[in-house]
Amino acid sequence: MLTLTKKFDMINSWSLAGSFLDGTLDDEYPIMDKSEEEVQSEQTPMGIDNPKVTCKYGEDEILNMAKDYITGTYRGHYTTKGSNIQTLDLIESVGDAEAFCRSNAIKYLSRYDKKGFPKKDILKAVHYCVLLYHFTSKPVDIIEPYETF
Repeated sequence: MLTLTKKFDMINSWSLAGSFLDGTLDDEYPIMDKSEEEVQSEQTPMGIDNPKVTCKYGEDEILNMAKDYITGTYRGHYTTKGSNIQTLDLIESVGDAEAFCRSNAIKYLSRYDKKGFPKKDILKAVHYCVLLYHFTSKPVDIIEPYETF
């Protein structure tokens, strides 16, 4: 009887065929049931959203703080009363959103702790990085180049 010692041992197809023909397939190559732990680990979500996973450096809490910061900025943005258009929308319309967001992320990181609010500088940089990710992920539909004159 062949015993597999490792998960990745190879089985010769002729051996399988021979065992099938002589009726010893189930004895020589038993179907293994997954343990309850293996089944549970496949069903448990991995990553930061899993309550059983502890982020060593508190990344989950930091991302929640960044989310709260970003949400709070929408109450303070300059928009015309009754309009949802922000300056960034206008910057996007001329095709400069990626450069604008990248530049602002660099600006906030380069002035880190120069004004005495290092965590706020980081949150602002993270916000612009999230916006940069958004604009980088968007498909570009440029039919005619934008002209300034």
